[in-house]
Amino acid sequence: MGYNVAIDGPAGAGKSTIAKLVAKEKGYIYVDTGAMYRGLAIHFIKKGVDPENREAVAECCRDAQVTIGYEDGVQQVYLNGENITSLLRTEEVGNMASKTSVIPEVREKLLDLQRSLAREKDVIMDGRDIGTNILPDADVKIYLTASVETRAMRRYNELREKGEACELKEIEQDIRERDARDMNREIAPLKKADDAVLIDSSDMTIEEVVDRICSLCR
Repeated sequence: MGYNVAIDGPAGAGKSTIAKLVAKEKGYIYVDTGAMYRGLAIHFIKKGVDPENREAVAECCRDAQVTIGYEDGVQQVYLNGENITSLLRTEEVGNMASKTSVIPEVREKLLDLQRSLAREKDVIMDGRDIGTNILPDADVKIYLTASVETRAMRRYNELREKGEACELKEIEQDIRERDARDMNREIAPLKKADDAVLIDSSDMTIEEVVDRICSLCR
């Protein structure tokens, strides 16, 4: 039986960055569930599927296989055998993933893979509903958040470093809308599990957050 750590929280809270560092520190396998949803989102975009058309999205799931692998110790995401890791973090893909992740067939497509990994390995998993839905019996549960302003500035700086044109206010608005979608969706909405430890990283360094989570793990 694997040892499981669940990190939930809103978009831009730093879940993936923190989870990867904790995994490295503790020797866990990092499972990026958001990247898996983004992998399916890329499939939907390639197929030209309207995210509002639930039947079309569900049908499109049938010929998509999203898998996780490692190359030189770095996690890679594959869609039908193609490495799509470099395409995962665009705004278009993020928005498509947010809109389609509420559809039951999309969630079912990925749920089995995520749970089987957790049964077999010591894993740390981050997402929106890990501690509440995917791994409700996780050994450690974290709810990692930060203010909208802090999350928007982090995203703004990240995009600027990549040389992409962006507006801080637009990013802020996008995050507010994504929060509302994630928290009010019909299936497995984003919320803090009753037994999760709340960590607000607004005024914390990455190292401080990693140390805090590691102190809670075996």
